[in-house]
Amino acid sequence: MAFTYFFRDMQTLEMIRDYVIPELRSRRYIHIWDAGCAMGPEPYSLAIVLRENMGMIFRNVKIHATDIDNSNLFGDIIKKGVYPKDMVQRIPKPIFEKYFSPADEPDHFVIADEIRRSVEFTRHNLLDLKPIRTGLNLVLCKNVLLHFKEKERIEVMKMFHDSLDGGYFATEQTQKLPEKLKDHFEPVVANAQLYRKI
Repeated sequence: MAFTYFFRDMQTLEMIRDYVIPELRSRRYIHIWDAGCAMGPEPYSLAIVLRENMGMIFRNVKIHATDIDNSNLFGDIIKKGVYPKDMVQRIPKPIFEKYFSPADEPDHFVIADEIRRSVEFTRHNLLDLKPIRTGLNLVLCKNVLLHFKEKERIEVMKMFHDSLDGGYFATEQTQKLPEKLKDHFEPVVANAQLYRKI
């Protein structure tokens, strides 16, 4: 299984909190695509940040979590929302106590129903170049693009651009925007890979 844990990339989550959430508040419905979500800690971490900063508006949020999932296990794991201690131990204590409770299995914890309901998992291959939907407000894609050839990365990012409704695209800090896409996205901040659709 892909190695991952909750709140792995705090910088990106903080950028989304500071620059994306204020704009999302005005939306009636909010659709987010987390592409390459592995077992779910990333979309669930994002969901918690959104819930903490959006209040009751959070009920209008749907996070579409996707992964190629060659193991065919991610869907059940995400649906159940049960994770071992080593994947949740980096979560700030107040957040952990608010959104997690002990699961039936020893040293495992289950995420709150409200957070689980906001995340919907679908198997998806990014290289098919077919977006899960259009009218998205945010696309988050990390730890995936670096495995693609440059031409593939450009095509996938173009797909993300076309799926966004004037929204935002966030990727990992080591993944610079290709020159060919400078007229597709503009940087929101200088020190992070967060972009706004042009």
